[in-house]
Amino acid sequence: MNKSGEWSAARRIFIILMDVVVYNLSVFFSFWLKFGGTIPERNFQTFESSALFISVFFIVLNVLLGTYVFYNRIVSDIVFVTVIGQFLMALGIMIITFAGRWFAFPRTVILISFLLGTVLLIIYRTIIYKAYMRLSSDKNVTILGFEKDVAPAIQNFASQKNNKHKVQSVVLDHYYDNLIKIIEDVDVVYLASEIEESEKIKVYQLVTKKEKKLFLNTTFENLVTINPNIMNFEDESIIESSGFKIPSEDVMLKRLFDIVVSLILLVIASPFMLITAILVKATSPGPIVYKQVRITQDQREFPIYKFRSMSATAESKSGPVLAKSNDARVTPVGKFIRAVRFDELPQLINVLKGDMSIIGPRPERPFFVEQFNQENPYYYLRHNVRAGITGYAQVYGKYASDYNSKLKFDLLYIKKYSIMLDLKILLQTIKILFDKVSSQGLEEEEICTSLDKMDFPKEKILD
Repeated sequence: MNKSGEWSAARRIFIILMDVVVYNLSVFFSFWLKFGGTIPERNFQTFESSALFISVFFIVLNVLLGTYVFYNRIVSDIVFVTVIGQFLMALGIMIITFAGRWFAFPRTVILISFLLGTVLLIIYRTIIYKAYMRLSSDKNVTILGFEKDVAPAIQNFASQKNNKHKVQSVVLDHYYDNLIKIIEDVDVVYLASEIEESEKIKVYQLVTKKEKKLFLNTTFENLVTINPNIMNFEDESIIESSGFKIPSEDVMLKRLFDIVVSLILLVIASPFMLITAILVKATSPGPIVYKQVRITQDQREFPIYKFRSMSATAESKSGPVLAKSNDARVTPVGKFIRAVRFDELPQLINVLKGDMSIIGPRPERPFFVEQFNQENPYYYLRHNVRAGITGYAQVYGKYASDYNSKLKFDLLYIKKYSIMLDLKILLQTIKILFDKVSSQGLEEEEICTSLDKMDFPKEKILD
């Protein structure tokens, strides 16, 4: 623990290594239980030979799943991620032992290690989480900006999962003068709005001088500065914006990733697709799979494939309408396949055809794209990449967010793109398959933009 109350890198590494030890102990005791206390030499050698490869896979998998991120979490998240991680580890062990010709690794051991490892890891990780909650200090946050931006920010910081960042005060005007009065009691300064340039520079200087953390909102101006290239011309140092396109050298690798993953997923998902097709056909009249025109890269139109989850005449009178929570147009079977995202499975064909990617911005319909292009001058930038089955916004945002919020996530994805990020989002998508909120549709209620309507202490508002 350092002086600011944050966990050091050494402590995080120790936590991960102990996590690996707990997992390997669960595998060892699974062998022990399988063979009644005496492990045959051949089986023990198989365990020894494969342990390193299994441990490396375990670490990589859990890092990508976000297992070792404890802020913005609750205990149920830890349990859920552990169960998913253990299931994927069971599949991973089968692949690793087959590739290494370690055939003395019984499937019974894999099953026992799944159950035993899940229990032991949940206990260990919950203890670590409780220690984190107790030992790491809370971060006092002050939010600077206009009321319309400050109010929704307070709502987000007040969410159930936000366990370490506490909004202590807000500043609505005279930002520098008010901030200098409270800066000693603040750990994080969050600039939620685009304020006047000279005022902003003074805030930056004060935060830097006092060694406080600075949070910035994801405006276009701030997004442009992500992943810059640094260039030097004699004594002139220049920051070059990387733009909102995936580098050409990565495009081919991303396409290869799409083809391989979509083929694998088609094989795995084929039984579920068959069952879904039968259920859709048996419970409501109309086609099993329907086509709908959507927009992908370069604002090109393409027919997206989905299992039908609404009545065949859902929009015959209303025209294009965004899905809402408890949408009456959705059939009973449709509610289920939407909840588990089975309705999206035919889009794997779209990926193979080249219309879509596994990871990317979700494709919208031309009617809404035209509307959003008129309302937001940066909306077209999300179409610099292929549309995706899942994406950054779906994993890290809310399904119910408005298109502007989703756009910020989409532009972040383009800026931060890497093949490892695609793999991370793919694994994180497994978690949201069972997240009820993420598949409901747009919420009816609006985000609060007025502090008068919120239960926020008036004495903590500086203007």
